[in-house]
Amino acid sequence: MTKKILFTVSTTVTCIFCFSYVNAQSNSKQIIRQNEAWISANNTVRLSDKWGFIADFHVRRNDFFKKPDFYFIRFAADYWITNSLTVAGGYAHTWLAPTVAGWKTFSNESRIFEQVLYVSKLSKINVMQRIRNEQRWQQIMVNDKPSGQDKFSDRVRLLLNLSMPVFRNNKYPSPVIADELCIQFGKQTVYNTFDQNRWFVGLKQNITKDLWFDMGYMEVKQQLSTGYQYNLNRTFRLFFYYMPDWRRNAE
Repeated sequence: MTKKILFTVSTTVTCIFCFSYVNAQSNSKQIIRQNEAWISANNTVRLSDKWGFIADFHVRRNDFFKKPDFYFIRFAADYWITNSLTVAGGYAHTWLAPTVAGWKTFSNESRIFEQVLYVSKLSKINVMQRIRNEQRWQQIMVNDKPSGQDKFSDRVRLLLNLSMPVFRNNKYPSPVIADELCIQFGKQTVYNTFDQNRWFVGLKQNITKDLWFDMGYMEVKQQLSTGYQYNLNRTFRLFFYYMPDWRRNAE
């Protein structure tokens, strides 16, 4: 239990420190403010005592729902070390809308990723901690066309998600808070080792035993490759989660 508490606290402190640092520095930076909507379907299916798979789909749009930002898919094999600890590895792909005025061509990003996920409880609080490592190949666009070259980066993501049921009856929603810190490395990553921080506050609502969603406000601060420019995305988030247990002996 002590190790769980220390790991949770250290992760929280790290995220808060990094986010506070970026906020403190942002007064001398150029801030690009955007309003977004982010909707996703996140599926984790358990097939046996040890194996399952992940299949996710995300859509994010700018100006709330007016303009496309990206479309994203993720697939992975998932391995249960224990019922609380899993490791996974797989592939993800992003279709990213152009950000230059007048451009129309979406750029592509391919990822290979690995992750470790641990779920636990601190008193009545449900704790989910995830470390994800992504190897990313981002297509470089020139004059609204693919240049034939990619930008490579290795990104590490640390996520802490906390939820606490307020009511004994699962028919009622429960509050959720989360923070995810993303840092990246590579020869082509010069000015933005800090990639972004995402914090979220909202409500979780069960639909069935295997299906639920959380909905609320997410704020994303992302440092761009120039080093002095930041995206500040104020985001409406609606994420669905489907996590069935398809084992033969599952209750």
